[in-house]
Amino acid sequence: MRILAICTGLARPVPGKSYKTGIFKTPTDAAVVVDREGLLGDAICNRKHHGGPEQAVYGFGSIDLDWWSKELGRTVAPGTFGENLVIEGVDSRSVSVGDRFEMESVLLEVTSTRIPCNTLTARMGDPAFARRFMQAGRPGFYCRVLRDGVIQTGDAVTYTPFDGGPVTMPELLRTYGKNLSEDDRIRYLAAPINDKLRAALTG
Repeated sequence: MRILAICTGLARPVPGKSYKTGIFKTPTDAAVVVDREGLLGDAICNRKHHGGPEQAVYGFGSIDLDWWSKELGRTVAPGTFGENLVIEGVDSRSVSVGDRFEMESVLLEVTSTRIPCNTLTARMGDPAFARRFMQAGRPGFYCRVLRDGVIQTGDAVTYTPFDGGPVTMPELLRTYGKNLSEDDRIRYLAAPINDKLRAALTG
């Protein structure tokens, strides 16, 4: 398993909107510093919903990109969905909160999933894309940075699954904004979910 692409972006206007976004990301061959806030030099414009220590790095699997390429009938380039990392052989449908991805100097821990927003819809040029994204159940995964360092395309990645009850990315997507059973709530809270979701489940 290795890093197939590292993607960063500058702030750019959203088509048809009055605000800017960092969703337009492109791959870089340069080494990139990763700290608790994410990738150095990567623009994050809407801090209310994106970025921060609990969503520092947004990952996608190569299997996800291959699936979307087939689904959309065109090659989907790394960075299309605003992801920072594309990891070889990963399918985000099987990624769970607490799973870890370790490079030589950087250690990431999965905290939550991507919920489609209006910016993603505008980026894809399809008013129905948010629903399509939800139905696909291949949302990618947000990570916190447990160990800072430097990464580069081609770096080896070691995957370690969470050793507790799994809370998968499709499940998080499916239950977003819905009431959980008490058993599910306990399972969610036993995993290292992001702070915002934890607060919602304990409030």
